[in-house]
Amino acid sequence: MAGSLGDALPTKHKKTVDAVVETFVYLYTESRRLTKERARAYGLTGPQLTVLKVLGQLGDLSLSSLSDRIRAQNSTVTGIIDRMEREDLVRRERSVEDRRMVLIRLTSKGKKLAEEIRVEPMEIFRRALVGTPKRDLDELFRVLGDVQQRVRDIVGAVTPDAPQD
Repeated sequence: MAGSLGDALPTKHKKTVDAVVETFVYLYTESRRLTKERARAYGLTGPQLTVLKVLGQLGDLSLSSLSDRIRAQNSTVTGIIDRMEREDLVRRERSVEDRRMVLIRLTSKGKKLAEEIRVEPMEIFRRALVGTPKRDLDELFRVLGDVQQRVRDIVGAVTPDAPQD
C-alpha cells in the first residue's frame, strides 16, 4: 500500500490527530490490561469476563447479538461459550418465543461472578469523566460517535467481502 492514511492529513492537523490516536491506543491498551488482570484473578480470560459482564447487564442474548456486542466473530464467541459452558458459567437454551433461536444465559454461578467482579476500566473511565461538564460530555459523545461511524465505514470499505452474520 503506497503511503498511509496519515499522509493525506494537512500538516497542521497531523500532530493533533496523532495525539488523539495515541490517546485512543492508550485507553484501549490500559482497558485490556486491567480487564485481563481482573479476569485472571478469577480464573477467567478477558473475553470470558466480557461475556459475563455483558450477559449480566443485558440478560440472555443470541450468539449473534452477543458477538455484535463484544465485537467478535460468531465462531470466536462459540469457542468462548463452549469453554464457559464447561465451567458452568453459561448455558444454551432455546428461546420460548422462537424455538429456532438459541439464547446464551448465565447460570447461577455465572450470575454470581458477574455481580461480584468489578471491571475496573469502566469504573476508572466513569470516575475520570465525573467532573466533566455535561455540555463537554455531550460533545465528546457526539464526536466519538462520528469517529465510530467513520471507522465502520472505513472497515466496511477495506473488507467489503466480509461475511455478514
